[in-house]
Amino acid sequence: MPKTSAIERNKKRINLAAKFAAKRAELKAVLANPSATDEDFYAAQKQLQKLPRNSSPTRIRNRCALSGRPRGYKRKYGVSRLTFRELALAGKIPGVTKSSW
Repeated sequence: MPKTSAIERNKKRINLAAKFAAKRAELKAVLANPSATDEDFYAAQKQLQKLPRNSSPTRIRNRCALSGRPRGYKRKYGVSRLTFRELALAGKIPGVTKSSW
């Protein structure tokens, strides 16, 4: 089990990313607009840099919903590979069976 501080830090990043998503998208649209003036471009760039670093979606880490493990994350199921195996063997994930040949 990972440290609870790491899990809470990631939750904080998720909340910040959601809070600043609209503002970040608006500023990025100004930066991507080729008809924007230089003054508008640089002003948007400065405002974007002033946003909190943890509000960027790329800083969010995928973690297992049950154990909080950051590695071996199965995106389709939202759990780590170890938790996935336990749930699959217990028959708690529909449509997943242990393969054998």
